[in-house]
Amino acid sequence: MHWLQTLDAGLFHLINPALSNSFLDVVMPFFSGTPLFAPAIVIAAIIIGWKGGARGRVFLAMLILAIALGDSLICNTLKELIARPRPFFTLTDVHMPASIGKSGSGSMPSSHAANWFAATMVAFIYYRRSIRFMLPMALLVSFSRIYNGVHYPSDVLAGAILGAGYAAGGVWTLDAIWKWAGARWFPLWWRRMPSLMNPVILPAPAPGDAELLNQHWMRLGYTLIFAQLFANLWYIASGLITLSEDEAYQWIWSKHLAISYYSKPPLIALTQFLGTHIWGDTAFGVRFFSPVIATLTAIPLFRFVARVANIRTAFWLSVLMPLTPLLSVGCILMTIDPLSVMFWVFAMIAGWRAIQDSATTKDWLWVGLWMGLGFLSKYTALFQLLSWVAIFALYPPSRKQLRRSGPYLALLVTLLCSTPVVVWNAQHGWITVKHVSEGGRFDQPWAFTLANLWIGFKKFTLEFVAEEAGLQNPFIFLPTVFALFAFWKRRRNHTLLLYFFCMGAPLFACYFLLSFHSRVLPNWIAPSILPFFCVAVIYWEDRWHAGFRRIKPWIIGTLVYGCIAAVLLRDTALVSKLAEGHQLPAALDSTRRVKGWTETADVVEGYRQKLMAEGKPVFIICAHYGITGELTFNLPEAKATVKDHPLVYYQITKTPDNQFFFWPNYLDRKGQNAIYVQELDLAGKYLVAIPQELRDEFDSVTDLGTALVMYRGQPIRRLQISECRGLR
Repeated sequence: MHWLQTLDAGLFHLINPALSNSFLDVVMPFFSGTPLFAPAIVIAAIIIGWKGGARGRVFLAMLILAIALGDSLICNTLKELIARPRPFFTLTDVHMPASIGKSGSGSMPSSHAANWFAATMVAFIYYRRSIRFMLPMALLVSFSRIYNGVHYPSDVLAGAILGAGYAAGGVWTLDAIWKWAGARWFPLWWRRMPSLMNPVILPAPAPGDAELLNQHWMRLGYTLIFAQLFANLWYIASGLITLSEDEAYQWIWSKHLAISYYSKPPLIALTQFLGTHIWGDTAFGVRFFSPVIATLTAIPLFRFVARVANIRTAFWLSVLMPLTPLLSVGCILMTIDPLSVMFWVFAMIAGWRAIQDSATTKDWLWVGLWMGLGFLSKYTALFQLLSWVAIFALYPPSRKQLRRSGPYLALLVTLLCSTPVVVWNAQHGWITVKHVSEGGRFDQPWAFTLANLWIGFKKFTLEFVAEEAGLQNPFIFLPTVFALFAFWKRRRNHTLLLYFFCMGAPLFACYFLLSFHSRVLPNWIAPSILPFFCVAVIYWEDRWHAGFRRIKPWIIGTLVYGCIAAVLLRDTALVSKLAEGHQLPAALDSTRRVKGWTETADVVEGYRQKLMAEGKPVFIICAHYGITGELTFNLPEAKATVKDHPLVYYQITKTPDNQFFFWPNYLDRKGQNAIYVQELDLAGKYLVAIPQELRDEFDSVTDLGTALVMYRGQPIRRLQISECRGLR
């Protein structure tokens, strides 16, 4: 191995620094990675997908799979296993152009070489002449990695062989799977395109069995739904992100099960309790039910829309869900929103049966149960009562149900389900009502005037609409808004669309009106998204069958925007991979809130260990409930003692402002020392005042200044640390 390393270093020096010059110092970093690559790739993909026909679309699918899976599963895994240092760490005379950053990842193999040779192989399979452009580019990029001093020649060679190999093997394997599975499960489509390596669409056969075609769409829908499930389970098990502040905070709730909590109903704590009892107190255990709940939501909705509309409409609805960033995030983060959306959808499905002439009391009992469980997930479920008011008001045939016992029994079941929350609040001074009113700024004076409405519109409403458009995918949001207005003109002829509209409109309308008064968070209207999407897909499916084809560019835009958003919401490190040396600033990183918490805990623990050297026990006090949860989860000692004897506490307050107020505090640690942690704005230069109440609790409080937490070579969080000695 020493001889091979010497040979590799010798070959490296034949290029670096032997060929170094000012011209190549500008050119080679460009080929290693430039911000221009990402938009160029997106534009090329759009053109190929739009104009390339079946061959172009299959080529893009194979290319994305080869690069995405090859880079994350093969190259990154090998880099971690081999753990070979990069040349600039081991050699002393390495020449690196000024614009090249020093990555801490392993050197063997080169991901750049693997990706380019994988792309070259896939392009060669589908477009033979592409070799004239792709191979020189792959060689040039590979050469640039050596010239820039970030890879040995053997790294590049290994990457090239790997990339070309797994790309060719992947295309061949998928083609073989399609020939085997397609002929059995999708025979009509397989006959039209029997090969993925030569994707030529043959003429459509004579009209066949409509039932068989419906089975094809049904199987494709199920395949898509379960593919999302396994992909999301793999992602949350990969360790790419840590828990968000709310997840860590509510994980502590799961260690103190109760009938309700300060700001949320009890089901989120119970769900995390079940997940961690199955998989342990890990991020995977906390989040396990999030993708499961997404699947449990998608399957009944898919079957319901297929039954009341048609199977193609149901399939397109299942396509829109993962391409909507707001819903996509709910598939991987275990917050109250996935539970809320699931029970809202269940109540909507049961409600359609309940308003039919053949409805039974049992149908209404299911409606009441799902709405009750929705209330135990999130208080937003109360808005579904307004949905029923709208249905009875706008759909006269449904009013005959009011002469039966079903709706009243459903309301009774919902009220019974709310009993735990009501009892807990009665025991705790109705603190949740106070919290909710403060969240909507109802506790502040506000006059209903045109001036105040205009101020709220500019300050909050425009922001709310813009956030909803971005997080719902603008290529979905705008056609959905159009469909809602277009349908309303003919609502009396579309009972199903009217029902879906009523299931979403009251919730959205209430928060839209609230946005004139105060800020409304985008996820607050999450349960209304799927009913509105049902209206949109049914409306546009009808227009498509009527010969309207102008929706096609919107479909392509939906796919491109949704896929890019789904990827970047999961791993923004791809930005730096596309543009070497141009990392996304932490302040702009959408995933910053789920990154770097292990490193944050290590920084705080370092201060704690230093203070413990004085010989007294040291605990931790935090200025925010989110940091309290994160440090508790990410410090092994704190995690092990979270229930019986906490190591991390939230600061003591006179009035309740989160759930920690109702649990034992640190006042029984008389004489001990503590580390006090406050999080600052990442770019902030000014310290935050230490609460006087905290100073009064200790003999002395010393401000140690700020600590910058680094994540993968970038600052991600700024903390203000204080030493507190002698708890009185």
